[in-house]
Amino acid sequence: MLALTNIALRRGRKVLIENANLQAHAGQRLGVIGPNGSGKSSLFAMLLRELEPDDGDLTLDPRYEIAHVAQENPSGRESAVDFVMDGDRELRQLQSAIADAESAEETGETHLLYERMETIDGYTAESRASRLLHGLGFAADEYGNPVDSFSGGWRMRLGLARALMCRSDVLLLDEPTNHLDLPAILWLERWLKQYEGILLVISHDRDFLDEVCTRIAHIENCTLKLFTGNYSQFETLRAEQLALQQAMYVKQQKQIKHMQSFVDRFRYKASKARQAQSRIKMLERMEQIAPAHVDSPFQFHFMEPEKQPQHLLGLADAAVGYGDKVVLDDIGLNLMAGDRIGLLGMNGAGKSTLVKALSSGSTLLKGERHLSKDTQIGYFAQHQLELLRPEHSPIDHLRDYAPGDREQDHRNYLGSFGFSGERIFEPVAPFSGGEKARLVLALMIRQGPNLLLLDEPTNHLDLEMRQALSVALIEYTGALVVISHDRHLLRSVCDELLIVHDGTVDRFDRSLDDYPAWLREQEEAAEKIADKWQDAPARRVNKKQQRQEQAQRRQRLKPLQDKVRRVEDELAEQRSRLTGIETLLADESLYADGARKEEVTGLLQEQAAVRESIASLEYAWLEASERLEQAS
Repeated sequence: MLALTNIALRRGRKVLIENANLQAHAGQRLGVIGPNGSGKSSLFAMLLRELEPDDGDLTLDPRYEIAHVAQENPSGRESAVDFVMDGDRELRQLQSAIADAESAEETGETHLLYERMETIDGYTAESRASRLLHGLGFAADEYGNPVDSFSGGWRMRLGLARALMCRSDVLLLDEPTNHLDLPAILWLERWLKQYEGILLVISHDRDFLDEVCTRIAHIENCTLKLFTGNYSQFETLRAEQLALQQAMYVKQQKQIKHMQSFVDRFRYKASKARQAQSRIKMLERMEQIAPAHVDSPFQFHFMEPEKQPQHLLGLADAAVGYGDKVVLDDIGLNLMAGDRIGLLGMNGAGKSTLVKALSSGSTLLKGERHLSKDTQIGYFAQHQLELLRPEHSPIDHLRDYAPGDREQDHRNYLGSFGFSGERIFEPVAPFSGGEKARLVLALMIRQGPNLLLLDEPTNHLDLEMRQALSVALIEYTGALVVISHDRHLLRSVCDELLIVHDGTVDRFDRSLDDYPAWLREQEEAAEKIADKWQDAPARRVNKKQQRQEQAQRRQRLKPLQDKVRRVEDELAEQRSRLTGIETLLADESLYADGARKEEVTGLLQEQAAVRESIASLEYAWLEASERLEQAS
């Protein structure tokens, strides 16, 4: 068990978290969310004993193995598969001990070591490491390549594979999807759902949180709150709580105003002084309910393009690549006004190469690029963050793009992207990746483009900024082409999907939700081709035996399916009951004169009991669903 009791964390004078309480058990998967700078990474540092809590108690069995991805990129000449296997420390210790015992011919000790090796499944370690590498997108002929031969993004994947290789009790993952493409993210989701320890994951990918997490730990205003369910369920529950909180706040403000009016009128009248003093004390004691700040700190819109030509940009009979290497060939692509296109495909398939060809023609090897004279391109890619001048401030950068605007206009514009106060005058050199990405987006938007080319625009952005970007792109009247592993963004803003695969660009005629199935079909097709080269005897299908096996399978699965359905029915009933209770609690007349105090108390107690029941049922549903999935 992992437990936090009244934990407080500070960085310098800044309070990050205070009075935090949390319990997590094996099998639970917690998504840790909150604004950038709220203390998520500091919480992980505390769990890793790199940071001591300023107050409270951390309960974590010292024998627990904690796995995490190191912050620095791995390096070295050892092979990728050996680097991943190093993640299992006991395995490496046993291998070393066995080698020493064999060289010393200590037969008795060697026997015990062999038994332990069998217990930890050590003889399949290389196979397990290879499966991790395959799942994260490495080709089989790359497993033996030295770590130093991989680029930065692929080294981050190696670090993730090494953490997954560890037979850990607690797994800490900080933004694990940032350097993954969508196929690797889908694989990671399946892997994490089978993890048997305690998982804590920081992520700004709402689809990933929905798929993986059974609880959400939300950090906001120095407070940590735990919610049962995935991210979508958290959003729904928090919206209900904020609505109730706002109603209670409005009611309380009326009471405060009424009492303050009495105090102001009578505090200096002798006949009323005692009553006025009692109300002053009541005001001091009254718990102040903070108004519900449901608005995002980021609210911006794309500027209306000055011109909107019907034909914007096109590639005809094109091939794109680098030097003599052709990455994609036979490309015919026309971008028209109003097009909203998402590009799918694995990392390395050529998506960014295609977008660079559209943006500037820099990767165009043959064919023609047709650009309308009125097309204004806004291009965003991660490497553009490095083009910011480190010594210049956000307002310095903005002045270059809009020299005619007043300073107040600059302030207002930067404020909509979360830059305010003295921050707009500070050099950008020490800014975080998220802040630099926000600034580059702001500068791109200020140019008023009628065609947007976005290459992974949500990397480094938190959930609030991602949501604001999605809303702005939905309202945007120009055309766009976007590469993203954020499925929520693709689903929200794209009307058409193209698949970059096997050196070609084709229309993807299925929905985004069908993409995982399409990937599995591609893998199965590749396996069938590989099987043709193996000398395996053809097997005829015995249809009678097949029907018998299917009947046995249905019989085996029926109790598990019935269990899932029963829990779902109970959950629906309890959620309906909770909605009824909270509707009653939101009624202002319930609190009007204090006469219904017992009724309020009873409703609150019933609300707490129902929520506890829902939490228990949701956990039971997750367990039953996972058992059914495993059996299927």
